[in-house]
Amino acid sequence: MAILVTGGTKGIGLDIALAFAVPGAEVFLNYHADTAAADRAHAAVTATGARCTLIRADAGTPEGCAAIAAVVAAQGARLDQVVHCAVDAYASPALTADPVRFTQAAVTNGFSLLYVVQSCLPLMDRGSTAFFLTSRGGRIVVENYAAIGVGKAASESLVRYLATELAPRGIRINCIAPSIVETDAVRALFGDKTAQLMDHAAHSNPSGRAVRADDYTAMIRFLASPGAAFITGQIVFINGGANLSA
Repeated sequence: MAILVTGGTKGIGLDIALAFAVPGAEVFLNYHADTAAADRAHAAVTATGARCTLIRADAGTPEGCAAIAAVVAAQGARLDQVVHCAVDAYASPALTADPVRFTQAAVTNGFSLLYVVQSCLPLMDRGSTAFFLTSRGGRIVVENYAAIGVGKAASESLVRYLATELAPRGIRINCIAPSIVETDAVRALFGDKTAQLMDHAAHSNPSGRAVRADDYTAMIRFLASPGAAFITGQIVFINGGANLSA
């Protein structure tokens, strides 16, 4: 079994990587800049008995995604799962955003999914699955979240188009949308409001708690399994019902 996770050296991406890291598995973790986090992630994955390869590249560009796929190909791996978690946490309202910076972030947070899938497609076989991590900010307005929300919305639409083109190849793609998780990206976006936001998310959830890593990793493991062979092009919310009422 081989899995590639872009943005996989911390946060949700690392949670997912560890959920698939079993003895003998091949885990490819892409990251952009934080080498200390990458080293910690490598140690955590190898401690499970899985083999771990770190790939430093910009998953927000076609060239970066091609470089990522080239590393996987050079090791002779076939990818069972491709998980796109890379995010550019540019925090700004839309009207006051720098246009160049906004566009760069929106591309990384949206259209780069296409670059990842195109680059990795030659490494995927029938039964392989791809995942995109989305959020409610692609559907409702979240403060300072415009560059991420616009990207998420674009990729949710892109997933539907990709699903219909991948289906004849026996490859599936779905979106996973957990409720808010305290990650570096979330802290970059919300700063000193993060703790208050996380507390509110937990106490206002109709299920009485915040989302846990095993909530979304269990869903991804199911969607990657043969039991989900007829599920593709979907957005699965994992939030205890938090999106069901105002």
